[in-house]
Amino acid sequence: MGEAYQIRDQEMPYFLTFQVVGWADVFTRKVYRDVILGNLTYCRKEKGLYLFGYVIMSNHLHLVVQQKDGKLSEGVRDFKKFTSKKLLKMILENPQESRKEWLEMVFKYHAKFNKRSGELQFWTHENHAIELVNPKMIETRMKYIHENPIRAAWVDKKEDYLYSSARNYSGLTGLIEVDYW
Repeated sequence: MGEAYQIRDQEMPYFLTFQVVGWADVFTRKVYRDVILGNLTYCRKEKGLYLFGYVIMSNHLHLVVQQKDGKLSEGVRDFKKFTSKKLLKMILENPQESRKEWLEMVFKYHAKFNKRSGELQFWTHENHAIELVNPKMIETRMKYIHENPIRAAWVDKKEDYLYSSARNYSGLTGLIEVDYW
């Protein structure tokens, strides 16, 4: 893992990117996006996560987060471990999943190159962690994540994308609660 993108100060807010291995478009299905939303909500309520912003794209998600107890690395590890296990089980045990064999092949292929993964790997091990040391950096990253669906040409206005905290910041009801910065 590169030295530049590691979580060093466990108490600071960070911009994080979690990417599905092989850039597999898992989150094109609502049921899988909802797993992410459910776990983010759980982490906010039960694990001390400040969730300032998020966006779920087809094959990755961006977060601006901070951990109340100063154990951000542990929180990230637990989030990725739980969601990985749950999503792999859902995908591979779902008879309606038309891409099951292809996705299993992708997850197996990437696991071969990483001895920590077991037989299947869902997330890459990198988090592209960027420490947000001042309000301007937070504002820049929030703008970046909220405009991601616009850059993907999915919506014209950031608040129109349901799977993003842009709705919350625009005064609309978001799918989950966030912690305003």
